[in-house]
Amino acid sequence: MSHSKPHRRFLVYTWCLLIYLLAVILWGAYVRATGSGAGCGNHWPLCNGQVIPHSPNIETLIEFTHRFTSGIGFLLVVVLVVWAFRIFKKGSLVRLFAGLTMVFIITEALVGAGLVIFGLVAEDDSFARAWVMSFHLVNTLLLIGCLSLTGWYAGGAGSPDLKRNPRVSWLLLTGMVALILLGASGAVTALGDTLFPSEDLSEALKEDFSPAAHLLIRLRVYHPALALVTGLLMISISVFIVRLKPDSTTVRLAFLMSFLYLFQLGIGLFNLLLLAPVWLQLIHLLFADMTWIGFVLLSASALAENEVKSKS
Repeated sequence: MSHSKPHRRFLVYTWCLLIYLLAVILWGAYVRATGSGAGCGNHWPLCNGQVIPHSPNIETLIEFTHRFTSGIGFLLVVVLVVWAFRIFKKGSLVRLFAGLTMVFIITEALVGAGLVIFGLVAEDDSFARAWVMSFHLVNTLLLIGCLSLTGWYAGGAGSPDLKRNPRVSWLLLTGMVALILLGASGAVTALGDTLFPSEDLSEALKEDFSPAAHLLIRLRVYHPALALVTGLLMISISVFIVRLKPDSTTVRLAFLMSFLYLFQLGIGLFNLLLLAPVWLQLIHLLFADMTWIGFVLLSASALAENEVKSKS
């Protein structure tokens, strides 16, 4: 499908914005992993009561950099929404998902502000922080998912037909919920690894199954198990979708998503064996986000109007 120059520019802008926001998300994980969340004190949006911190320490620099890049990301999303409403018609899915991207980046900022204002950062090991971190991760997935769909439909992809094969719709929804739950459990696991680092693998395993250990430590064991179960579900869904809709785009996306999931599953194993070094946590998160984007786009391709076959 051919596109006018403004539409092509919008398409490039959207995918570049996605890459930028992924970088901001990774830096946010670095803030958590280095315990720098309290680098600006409990002030928000100011940093230690200042617009630009004076004589900052390393934790303040890390946290302020995240706030600054997040603020730039917010402004870039505002541009996205205004642009989408200017060049796409009323009722366009591009408008819808650009608008949802705006909603989720606002909630992303509010959750981040709440973590700082209520002191759910640095060495805080409360269960409230675990819940908020999980919600933060889920919101992040919804944010990048909506932005990905903005680019997908801006590229001229067909609209979804949810009624043509409701079993496929429910199956894909199940896959999305599974990935979201896996991501939420990963957020809790990463928090536990940050707050309660282990000296060696045998010590870590003993702590995981010790009834006297902190709840965040005992919850770590569920994430790898959930990852394996979810992996089986992802592969099964991919095979099922390819059988129903064997067009080149859907097949490529199914293969890509499956590869990304298996690759990040391997990274997760190394993360466990190496006791979650910060650099490997960031790589694990990046591929988890890419897997989620792959599954969202696979779902959009599978549900494209008049293209999913009814199973006889």
